[in-house]
Amino acid sequence: MTSISFPAEDPQRLAFLFFFICSIQVSIMAPEKILSTQEYRHTRLATDSNITILRGGHEYFEKLIGLISAAQHCIHLQTYIFDDDSTGTEVASALKEAARRHVNVYLLADGYASQVMAQHFIDGLRAAGIHFRFFEPVIHSSYFYFGRRLHQKVAVFDKKAALVGGLNIADRYNDLPGQPAWLDFALYTEGEVAAQLDDICWKTWCGVRSGINSKSFEKPPGIEPHQSVSATDPVHIRRNDWVRKKNEITLTYVRMLQQATSHITIVCSYFLPGKLLRRHISAAAKRGVQVTLITAGVSDVRIAKMAERWMYDWLLRHDIKVLEYQPGVLHAKLAICDDTWFTLGSYNINDLSAYASIELNLDVYDPFLCKRINGILQNLITSDCLLQTADEVKRHKNVFIQVARFFAYQIIRFVFHTLTFYYRPRS
Repeated sequence: MTSISFPAEDPQRLAFLFFFICSIQVSIMAPEKILSTQEYRHTRLATDSNITILRGGHEYFEKLIGLISAAQHCIHLQTYIFDDDSTGTEVASALKEAARRHVNVYLLADGYASQVMAQHFIDGLRAAGIHFRFFEPVIHSSYFYFGRRLHQKVAVFDKKAALVGGLNIADRYNDLPGQPAWLDFALYTEGEVAAQLDDICWKTWCGVRSGINSKSFEKPPGIEPHQSVSATDPVHIRRNDWVRKKNEITLTYVRMLQQATSHITIVCSYFLPGKLLRRHISAAAKRGVQVTLITAGVSDVRIAKMAERWMYDWLLRHDIKVLEYQPGVLHAKLAICDDTWFTLGSYNINDLSAYASIELNLDVYDPFLCKRINGILQNLITSDCLLQTADEVKRHKNVFIQVARFFAYQIIRFVFHTLTFYYRPRS
């Protein structure tokens, strides 16, 4: 997407621009308007894909680095956060080695969340022959940043294998001495779905503004049109991107809640559903579907956790089973329906993921894999989660805490609508 860069030296003009952009963005985000024009058939599918679930931490990064080391032709790595800490340095070293083997390496990181990378680290990537870009905003200057975020986490290797999940490239997602990884999951897949993910990565890469002449890069292969979907197709690629008018992952959750006959388990790190999903959650529970929510007990964003806890009374009133994961930070994003299919990827159930970020999930119809995921989740529930009963919730609240949670909820909902605007004070 084209970026616009201009000085913001007039504070009054900057303030006007901020409120004007926010008003446009909020109008764009109206759920009914977007969802009414979307249909589930607008998706990508694959019928020959071998797929495996990976837990975050050592298991994931060992697989990632192994795939980088085995690549022979082309690697796409697109992520929200790429840090220059020990994990980022290890992954970067593997990418540099691949580039030295004359593998074409394309690394795309979000321009806001990956600002942690030092310039000398970026220079080292480029000097090694890695094609590196930031995903840039719609409008930016030395004072502020406005635009959607690249929140998807995708890695594709030679169009034959791919990783999709919720993990960024940073120490907190890895198992380090004395520091276990945040709880997260990813899917490893081979076959047709990897080729389709490669096409998506090319389209995202080529749609990014860069100071480097894009003609110097290999042109992407032809993009095949979307195919029709049936419930028997095992893997569906689902995307959210409000600029492209895609709201597919939100529709996956709507469909899951509409069609469930027995139970749904949702694992979500920042659970703040909008009116649309709240309506479908309550309707599913009213039909007798057991909806179970596993959310964070310890969160890296304290105000978001306070906002979530403001919703607990509503959830319990609607017979939603709520559990908090206790051992550390929960960062996973997945949901499983009736032991028959599940969705997993980068999408959180909140308006930021629904309308302001580029997200990517895989919907998978595989009873064997569903059985394995259910085993993992039951283990978590039994060993690592605390059930939030009405008595438990009441024990941890009073009028002052509830007032704080109410304001946290209102603030975070507003912030989720405007978070793509980021003010940069003069240094």
